[in-house]
Amino acid sequence: MRTDTPSPMPLSVPLSPDTPPPIILVFENNPSLALLVGQHDQHLALIEQSLGVRLSCRGSQIVIRGNVENSHLAQQVLESLYSNLNAGQPIDADIIASTIRMVAPKAKQAKQKARPLSEGEESSDRLSSDNLPEIKTKKGNILPRSPGQAQYMHHLAHQKMVFGVGPAGTGKTFLAVAQAVAMLHAGLVDRIILSRPAVEAGERLGFLPGDMKEKIDPYLRPLYDALHIMMPAEQINKRMVSGEIEVAPLAFMRGRTLAHAYVILDEAQNTTSAQMKMFLTRMGSGTHMVITGDLSQVDLPAGTVSGLKDAIETLHNIEGIATMRFTSADVVRHPLVARIVDAYDKKKTGHTRNVKKISPS
Repeated sequence: MRTDTPSPMPLSVPLSPDTPPPIILVFENNPSLALLVGQHDQHLALIEQSLGVRLSCRGSQIVIRGNVENSHLAQQVLESLYSNLNAGQPIDADIIASTIRMVAPKAKQAKQKARPLSEGEESSDRLSSDNLPEIKTKKGNILPRSPGQAQYMHHLAHQKMVFGVGPAGTGKTFLAVAQAVAMLHAGLVDRIILSRPAVEAGERLGFLPGDMKEKIDPYLRPLYDALHIMMPAEQINKRMVSGEIEVAPLAFMRGRTLAHAYVILDEAQNTTSAQMKMFLTRMGSGTHMVITGDLSQVDLPAGTVSGLKDAIETLHNIEGIATMRFTSADVVRHPLVARIVDAYDKKKTGHTRNVKKISPS
């Protein structure tokens, strides 16, 4: 019997005992259903393309057709989105893609047989949507948009030093800045220090006009951009004047002891081993450090070992240090970004594998 109160979840009704059976989801909140479907069924089309199923909306029902695994994935995605809509959260193409990224690994893990971990072994399972971490800021709570982001956010909240390594668009820097702002607002740290090496990305910019700040600002702009998403501009300026927020190139870190601070080193793949050691040893009492970078985009001179790569290899078994390795599956920018990352990775791997030794004739 239907009531005026919308059901928080749709009802699942199997159509027939055939294998695989279609699934009918019955929705009791028609306004939420309209938002779930999207204009001209565009949201359903996105789910169809991503999961390889057929979806059709008839009245208050959505029919799912496809193989058993994909159909159940689509059901979980639709249920999650519908629940969010009933809770007042909007959905769009990005949120749909994020929901699919979160649901798919969860379903895969549920199929794997659990086994006890040996002493000292860490679980390789990433956090699922059952127990998502969140970062609370004054502009609202930030939730992970991929399983990798969920694990990364867990590390940010529980470890003193975190390495975030992976391709562009995975949210490494954004989430680190969000955690820093949240901890500053909560009074858990006294200041935020954001830093990058001043290395040009494969091009020579030549002489830059202006004072010191104007010369280094182009290198630090991505960090400013992340800050402005988290805080109003006037608050950022006020805190920068007071010293609560500092944005500086890596060279300015030498000789300092950074205490009771949240320190982020971005683009760390462009540090040398000596620079990385210098930076890591600035850590003082009550300080958290996050080091982010993409080892596929090293702009150091040929033959120079990346300090990020060297640090990860050197510190991999040190207690209190966590390393999060993102993949293209964690890219939350435009879907093309993930495909571009995969294409370059395949090209690099293919070149390595296709090298053949030719014997002299």
